[in-house]
Amino acid sequence: MIDFLYQIDLKLFYFINGTLSNPFFDKIFPFLTNLNNWFLVYLIFFLYLIIHGKKLDRITIFATIVMITVSDQLSSHLLKNLFERIRPCNVLENVNLLVTCTESYSFPSSHAVNNFAAAVLFSKIYPKFKIWFFTIATLIAFSRPYVGVHYPSDVIGGAFIGSLIGVIFARLVLMINNCSGTKEKFITKRYKKIE
Repeated sequence: MIDFLYQIDLKLFYFINGTLSNPFFDKIFPFLTNLNNWFLVYLIFFLYLIIHGKKLDRITIFATIVMITVSDQLSSHLLKNLFERIRPCNVLENVNLLVTCTESYSFPSSHAVNNFAAAVLFSKIYPKFKIWFFTIATLIAFSRPYVGVHYPSDVIGGAFIGSLIGVIFARLVLMINNCSGTKEKFITKRYKKIE
């Protein structure tokens, strides 16, 4: 059964990495997969929420920083070392490698974990923009097998793990926001009674 699933994973990898390969994708996906290219987008988004946002927005920013730290440590240091899956670019032949192939392990894809965690969290807080959040997360996840550094199952597993983390943190954000709101209402009512 495991061998059967691996063969499917392998065929999907070569389909994404080889069959779908074209000059346009060869330019766009190495750009999308490089998280340094997203830094300015995240910075502008966070600064906007800090300056123009409300209490919920600021709680979300703080929670996002904590969440990405947790999700990245979980995927990069705990799960990768637990599963010890070697990257396809280090073991397979005829890989269309478009970025540097590192020696770190492959499962799960930290790109997928972190971006789907963020997509789920932001979608719960800002549901009007959920299509954009999930589109970005999906494109970044898809870029990983396309550039040759992950199997499809690495990003599928990463997306699942990241989504679970995102749900947990979204619930925490809403709970903290609701609790602090209740406290503020209680203080206001008490103050009015004293007056």
